[in-house]
Amino acid sequence: MSEFVTLEVSDGIGTIRLARPPMNALNRQVQDELAVAARAAAVDPAVKAVIVYGGEKVFAAGADVKEMAEMDFAQISDAVAGIQAGIGAVAAIPKPTVAAITGYALGGGLEVALSADRRIAGDNAKVGVPEILLGIIPGGGGTQRLARLIGPARAKDLVFTGRFVGADEALAMGLIDEVVAPDDVYTAARKWASQFVGGASRAIAAAKAAIDEGLNTDLETGLKIEQHLFAGLFATEDQSIGMASFIENGPGKAEFTGR
Repeated sequence: MSEFVTLEVSDGIGTIRLARPPMNALNRQVQDELAVAARAAAVDPAVKAVIVYGGEKVFAAGADVKEMAEMDFAQISDAVAGIQAGIGAVAAIPKPTVAAITGYALGGGLEVALSADRRIAGDNAKVGVPEILLGIIPGGGGTQRLARLIGPARAKDLVFTGRFVGADEALAMGLIDEVVAPDDVYTAARKWASQFVGGASRAIAAAKAAIDEGLNTDLETGLKIEQHLFAGLFATEDQSIGMASFIENGPGKAEFTGR
């Protein structure tokens, strides 16, 4: 049984819950448990969408600095690989994912949120990558996912200064996608995730793969990726169901099986 990270499934939605009081600091155990939970969500056919949530007070305030401060070069080299593996497992979930951000999402905490497809935050949230204030840089994907999401100039501003960003500014720069009252964060995330419970799961997975893989290559290669994924969907039940339903009943009435 995991101690700090759990996967709870209800009504087709999986919630990966971070629970290491008081601030959900991402020590090595949390990173390992995050990877386990993400991989479980990825393969569970009952899970159609995933919420990553740190609780009502805080999402995650970063890595465990006390743990890192005791490491030498060889140890931190292994540890940063573990950080990236845990966060990467969330990014690799072939289903819609949303980070429900309350309070602080800093450093490794923001990097976890960046690995989701969407970010919904309370209007009192504070996000940032303050590693520069420790004499280091983000190591869990912050320099890479952040630049891809908001552009290199804005990413450099946040990484170079280490400053905290409020919800409104984060929304304006595209770092957060939706801002709600703090008490409504999880509900809003669940509302977004619920759209996909009856969806064409294989098509959604293909769409996510096409976008994510295409962003990591040139346009010509990205179009080839899209072409192969598009054609592959014609081997699924959902393609047959969706097209037959469209012809008979018009758009938006298909009842998909996820196969």
